[in-house]
Amino acid sequence: MKVVVFYQYFGTPNGGWSTRIYEMCQRWVAQGVDVTVVTSPYDKSDIKANQWVDNQMFDGIRVKIVNLPQSNKHPIWKRLLTFFGFSVMSLWFALTMKYDLAICSSGPITIGMPGLLAKWIRRKKVIFEVRDLWPSGAVELGIIKNKWVQKLAFSFEKTCYKSADMVVTCSSGMTQNIQQRFPKILVKTIPNASDFELFQKLASFQLPEKYINKKLILYTGSLGLMDDCGQIIEGIAAGSFPNDVSFVIIGEGTERIALMKRSKELNIDNIEFLGLIPKTQVIGWLHHAYAAMVTFKNLEVLQTSSPNKLFDAFAAGVPLIQNTQGWIKQLFDNYSCGLTVPQNNPEKFAEAITYLINHPDEREKMKNQCLYLAKNDFNRDHLALEYLNWMKGLAK
Repeated sequence: MKVVVFYQYFGTPNGGWSTRIYEMCQRWVAQGVDVTVVTSPYDKSDIKANQWVDNQMFDGIRVKIVNLPQSNKHPIWKRLLTFFGFSVMSLWFALTMKYDLAICSSGPITIGMPGLLAKWIRRKKVIFEVRDLWPSGAVELGIIKNKWVQKLAFSFEKTCYKSADMVVTCSSGMTQNIQQRFPKILVKTIPNASDFELFQKLASFQLPEKYINKKLILYTGSLGLMDDCGQIIEGIAAGSFPNDVSFVIIGEGTERIALMKRSKELNIDNIEFLGLIPKTQVIGWLHHAYAAMVTFKNLEVLQTSSPNKLFDAFAAGVPLIQNTQGWIKQLFDNYSCGLTVPQNNPEKFAEAITYLINHPDEREKMKNQCLYLAKNDFNRDHLALEYLNWMKGLAK
């Protein structure tokens, strides 16, 4: 079976970005699938292009890199141009490549364009993968304000869903959202996953001396508008923690400078911002972490999010403090793998950190629950095989 994946943010563990597509494709290749990924350079990943369309190979995965560099730091008009430029280039590959099935992994929603061409012109099987609900996210964040543009974007989303042979989402919350709006569409949930074996293999890491014998509270991931990590800063400032507690923020994004400035204004002296580092090093930091943190802005669409940092913490056996009130909260309630705090409540955030510090036995139970989830419910091998079985069913 020949599969082409249109995905604008491809990266491997050598970069500082999500590796969902890499990890899935790697496993499909091992099962005998011929996989080609069409992507472009992203400043948080390790993918670089040396020519206009660069053909490279990563662990058996053929990768076509369209040299249209992108970054969340770019102004919105430039990002939109990059999205459309990449999708237009992808139309050529959708028309000319040999494949049995196409996967379009969104956002941005424009990635659906080559999928529509593959379905309507080439008569190929198409899976539309939803990693984030677009354009709902862009509308609620205020990125798309024009009513006519919003209407056009939602119409395009509807077309992508209805034209696909299957919609695959990254969380049960996304699945519920789509099924409520489009009950006749076939929707399956293949959540982001925990790479348990990878985390155990790369556990060896030399922690900086100043953090040895410290209770390390860690955030790893994007520092953008939707992440709203200001809630972390305010939560730290609202608490009073022992001298052996340190906070480390690993990641990059448009809000990083503002977060550092706010930390100084609040005289927080036990926090460090490390910027973007490869996932191979993030794994080492997580193995030394006492707890991890996940925050999102208080928007309805973000309650369906499926953040990779959550599953990375599970793989490392690190209890979490998080503030979404959707499917992740339900997961935490059912499995006791961490603590859920209200949105925009610094005092409750500080109380959650203090609780984990003062209750090491409870933390140990949460750690075991995290590892259980990583090995079972969110096992990458199991989920990749489930995904592949659905693909084979469609291809037949």
